[in-house]
Amino acid sequence: MEGPPVVITRPGERGDVLAAAIEACGLPVTRLEALRLEALPETEEQRAAWLDVDQFRRVVVVSPFAAECLAEALDRFWPQLPVGIDYYAVGAATADTLHRRLGVRVHVPTAETGEDTSEALLQLGSLQGLAGEKVLLVAGEGGRTLLAETLAARGARVIRLAVYRRIPLPPSPDMQRRLAQGDFRALVVSSGEILEHLARWCQGVALNQPLIVSSTRLATLASKLGFRAPVVASGATPTALTVALTAACHPQEADVDHDDLEKG
Repeated sequence: MEGPPVVITRPGERGDVLAAAIEACGLPVTRLEALRLEALPETEEQRAAWLDVDQFRRVVVVSPFAAECLAEALDRFWPQLPVGIDYYAVGAATADTLHRRLGVRVHVPTAETGEDTSEALLQLGSLQGLAGEKVLLVAGEGGRTLLAETLAARGARVIRLAVYRRIPLPPSPDMQRRLAQGDFRALVVSSGEILEHLARWCQGVALNQPLIVSSTRLATLASKLGFRAPVVASGATPTALTVALTAACHPQEADVDHDDLEKG
């Protein structure tokens, strides 16, 4: 594989899957660790929620790391999970984590809604009328308030628990140079926080390189930050991101065999 690499920002095992999918299409990949996720110390509010989780009608989880934190907590307090709770995940990777760790069925945005986003999740019919229902929202520190505000507006009694924090990491000197010079084939980002963090190192050439994002919301943010070539994938899965990347990098070869790309 020749030429400048595709820079991906997804961390951990999910980044491994994305890198493998891109490399399977003949494109070199380099990893950029932009954020470190760190579980927060358990608070009295969290402990109370874990002990009383059987009182919640629905549990909504916004990220794979939030799902891991939730699973670890429930493993400690509930040797056998209570019944009668519906679980929801913003994306497929979060749903997979919940199913793998807890063995529960998880509601996710439908294929018709396309993107793995909070907006798509909120379109589910079972989240429309929530009068008087207790809903537990498990998320990271900070972040968007759309889910909590919308669920509350629909009548739910929402408890939002922040179970981890995101710690921004400066790129390595070599990666700072690569970003400044635009020495990459494309940049793949599926987080608004990462996009805002990296924008400070991206200059003229870099801002004109293809930027693959996972939602129209991120594309709008990218435009505001000065990126001139955002490409919106159909979602945040490795398949969706790789299809969009292939189309942007060499459109003549954009007919990717979707079945050969592992979803995550």
